[in-house]
Amino acid sequence: MNPAGGQTRWDVVVAGAGPAGSIAALVLARSGASVALVDKAAFPRDKACGDLIGPRGVRLLEELGVGVPDAGTGSDLLVVGPSRQRSRLPAFGGKTYADHGMVVPRRILDDALRAEALAAGATPVRARVTAADREPGGPVRALVTSDGERLDGDIVIGADGALSRVAQLAGMLDPAAALWGFAIRGYIPAEVPLPLLVLLDKRPWQIYPGYGWLFPGADGQANVGIGIGMGRRRAPAQLRPDLDRLCALLRREGDISPNAHPGPIVGGWLRMGGTGTPPAAGNVLLIGDAAGLINPLQGEGIGPAMVSARAAAEAVIKDPGRAAASYTETIGELMGRYMTGAAALQEAMLGRPRLASAGMRLLTSPPLRSLVAGTWSLYWNGLADGAAPRPSAGGAALVEDLAWRLAGRGRGS
Repeated sequence: MNPAGGQTRWDVVVAGAGPAGSIAALVLARSGASVALVDKAAFPRDKACGDLIGPRGVRLLEELGVGVPDAGTGSDLLVVGPSRQRSRLPAFGGKTYADHGMVVPRRILDDALRAEALAAGATPVRARVTAADREPGGPVRALVTSDGERLDGDIVIGADGALSRVAQLAGMLDPAAALWGFAIRGYIPAEVPLPLLVLLDKRPWQIYPGYGWLFPGADGQANVGIGIGMGRRRAPAQLRPDLDRLCALLRREGDISPNAHPGPIVGGWLRMGGTGTPPAAGNVLLIGDAAGLINPLQGEGIGPAMVSARAAAEAVIKDPGRAAASYTETIGELMGRYMTGAAALQEAMLGRPRLASAGMRLLTSPPLRSLVAGTWSLYWNGLADGAAPRPSAGGAALVEDLAWRLAGRGRGS
């Protein structure tokens, strides 16, 4: 049975119905475009994620008039350093983003956004994309599903994750050029007043190459997880012992009860810093995780995914023939400087674990934490651009500039 009701050609074929794909399909369908929204899963479905939507994502949903069931809004963020000192990073409203984030389980969020796209006129197609009709160097004329169905589209949008099949089929993914990570998470009984990020030492005075988290959730079920950065090499990761270690620490600190243990654990790959693919080539546009648009410093992906999705959709609506060039330019303006600098900073920290451990201890120490908290919050969360004027915004902009210069030295420019 053809889930698209017999239709095989669309203006745009969107592969992946997560937040990125559904927002792209929503904006396109509202403009009158015919859109196929393709995903292999039956919805609602779960997804490995921290479930946290950052301030830019919150503002985007407001601007699109999209409401989602909200498990909780969060303003400030607590960061625990390797010495167990806690620093509270304040949330500031900006000129282009909200003054808070939201915590929504992906099972709920993704289903709600997909429903909005379908209500706007996008056509659901449940299928697994396995091939593409494409001549070498030419446009992708159609995506082909595992049962041989052709999904023809003038434009193809890849929203199918870090290992994007669309990017692979279009010859756009270079794994050796990507900045990789891996994360796992589960749900655990806990009442969490503020989102908590935990920076660990792998061994004394050598930083763990990632962080743990404990985020508020619905019905007393908090989201607990841990993720690592791998640099330029994607290798198998066994993170369950590290998650157990994190939970033991949270029990000792009183953040979870002594008998609390996470439920089923799921995991997924991360591709960060806009690395591994160009944003677009020919008639193929990549958005969200498929474009590697995950913050390399704190792992946020939902907000950048939705921002990139709207940018891609608007580029197609404006001029389909120039969509790739227009979208590439817009993504560079919106995220390029921050993502590139943050990626360079992450790689520098991975290569200098002792220095990174000392730095995190210093930033969370009582003498400094109150002085640098605002700047740290804005830069770490990628909020320097569009911030309301204040001293911490100036400091975040300076850090962003220094990280950009670090990236330039790394490229030999």
